Amino acid sequence: MFSLTVAAVVFGVVFLAELPDKTALAGLMLGTRYRASYVFAGVAAAFLVHVALAIAAGSVLTLLPHRLVQGVVGVLFLAGAAVLLFRKGEEEEEVKKPADQSFWKVSGAGFMMILVAEFGDLTQIMTANLAARYDDPLSVGVGAVLALWAVAGLGILGGRTLMKYVPLKLITKIAAGVMLLLAGFSLYEAIAG
Repeated sequence: MFSLTVAAVVFGVVFLAELPDKTALAGLMLGTRYRASYVFAGVAAAFLVHVALAIAAGSVLTLLPHRLVQGVVGVLFLAGAAVLLFRKGEEEEEVKKPADQSFWKVSGAGFMMILVAEFGDLTQIMTANLAARYDDPLSVGVGAVLALWAVAGLGILGGRTLMKYVPLKLITKIAAGVMLLLAGFSLYEAIAG
């Protein structure tokens, strides 16, 4: 049976936990370059997979070695920062218009980015814990998915708006810097234990 109260509690908890996370950054970066609806379709599908895994696994995800998860996340952030910083020949004028991007290419990129970056993330573990606590997979799933979609949507739309006022090169450098900081933090946690 669906509980609106449980869904609302889960929405609030997951939304607040995910808002300052890498999802908004990923959505922002993809939203500056591609059609927002295509990006959202891929990101939304990835979050459905993550929530389904979290609910199916219950609290098992919390048993994964934290150091290993943080190490992998750190390396992925380093790779993402390197791609942003060392990409050649991409000037603002050369960024393809959204109409030139295929749905499958853009949504696939969004799906893969979120699928990899969010695995073992705090909100996925939190969703697993909430599913175990409330023993109400449907309510927890709906609340978590809607919260994650809301954060992704804010990031994607924020990216579109930001492009009107800030040059793409600056956005890219800032995003790479944030990714480097997140990589450093993740790798520190992996090493320090």
